[in-house]
Amino acid sequence: MKKFNLDKLREECGIFGISNHGDASALVALGLHALQHRGQEGCGIVSFDGKNYHSEKRQGLVGDHFTNLEVLNNLPGNFAIGHTRYSTTGETSLRNIQPFFADLHMGGLSVAHNGNLTNALILRENLVKEGAIFRTTSDTETIVQLIAKSKREKFTDKLIDALFQIQGGYALVMMTNKKLVGVRDPFGIRPLVVGKLKNSYIFASETCALDIVGATFVREVENGEIVIIENEKLKSIKPFPKQKQRPCVFEYIYFARPDSLIKNKCAYEYRKKLGAQLAKETDIEADLVIPVPDSGVPAALGYAEEAKKKFELGLIRNHYVGRTFIEPTQHIRSLGVKLKLSSTRTIVKNKKIILIDDSLVRGTTCHKIVTMLYESGANEVHVRIACPEIKFPDFYGVDMPTKKELLAHEKSNKEMCEHIKAKSLRFLSLEGLYSALANEKRNSTYPQFSDHYFTGEYPIKPHDNLIGARIKQLSLLSGKSNN
Repeated sequence: MKKFNLDKLREECGIFGISNHGDASALVALGLHALQHRGQEGCGIVSFDGKNYHSEKRQGLVGDHFTNLEVLNNLPGNFAIGHTRYSTTGETSLRNIQPFFADLHMGGLSVAHNGNLTNALILRENLVKEGAIFRTTSDTETIVQLIAKSKREKFTDKLIDALFQIQGGYALVMMTNKKLVGVRDPFGIRPLVVGKLKNSYIFASETCALDIVGATFVREVENGEIVIIENEKLKSIKPFPKQKQRPCVFEYIYFARPDSLIKNKCAYEYRKKLGAQLAKETDIEADLVIPVPDSGVPAALGYAEEAKKKFELGLIRNHYVGRTFIEPTQHIRSLGVKLKLSSTRTIVKNKKIILIDDSLVRGTTCHKIVTMLYESGANEVHVRIACPEIKFPDFYGVDMPTKKELLAHEKSNKEMCEHIKAKSLRFLSLEGLYSALANEKRNSTYPQFSDHYFTGEYPIKPHDNLIGARIKQLSLLSGKSNN
């Protein structure tokens, strides 16, 4: 099997946890269903019934497994946490599917993690030298081991002890026999929100997961904050030195579901603004504005409105294609993009087209789409991208190519345009990105977002040996290069 689309950035995970509810596991399953876009390789739920922990993990989609009453009946209890996974470190196997559970001296602990630790391998090697035994290749288990190893007496102190040793972008949901805990990294790179359903508190990666269970959005977990739910009360601890928040800019551009709230505004609205700003900077004479569905639709709508041009669905997406496809021959591989997209030939024929997408990574899919439009009779195809050029890799939980594989890392605009076979190619400027998202100019000393994809300015500097460490970690038990 091959992954169908390697030309989009992928988030690592979606996480969800709920306290004090009679239908805890069923609600977690619903929450994970809403977060399915954040990970499709595996899913899991751990529940606690007051005495025992119960775990169910499966490879594949949430709806294929956790709509079954027989499975949910194996997850009794009023507390539960869940995880839907797309791997960025560690092999793709059942043992790496979260939440993880460990029976520690203080009692049971279950952990669900979204993100990536930049110093996981170094910590892991030190822990192994000290006698720790790892059962998975995931960096999340490092957090569990650090908590278990801590000499502190109380769980909260053990957790703080562990957090001060890890680096990277992360959001955590944890469950003990008394507490439900949410944690966000000191820069707030990975997202986490708090919701409430009557007397039950909820942690989730996005607000769309609150909506599906009928919960009310309370607030975001702040950067560097530990939120503890115990005895139906919420307690906040901020153990880290205060930092300026730097959330991942791709939550605004692509990752978050369009209906999820970010800073009290739907992600859809931010994406329309990006499209409008793109039109201000790069408009050109054309007959139609068409999006690459589905992620390019909001930006294309914003572009068309600002440029006063006709918006059409020149590409139709097949929503029933799975994420993998058997590709036995080169001929079949060459047809791959047509499994997912097809053109509306009579709409695009003899037209000058502005094709809008949210981002350009490797350029392979864009090249196939441009070719398809020309084969369907388009006269000209001008590509416009609603974010700046992606030139640098990520180390905080996003699965993306290396520098050499990123189209914009070494190629000029002319070379990229020739690669995708478009008539012209333009990107949104970095200044335009900040204007659309934050209504301000970028401050190079204190940028508002984690925008290292475009600038190479990392909020947490990767270790010099990080690339080699990642490769080594990925091959520890699997021989694969996957999280």
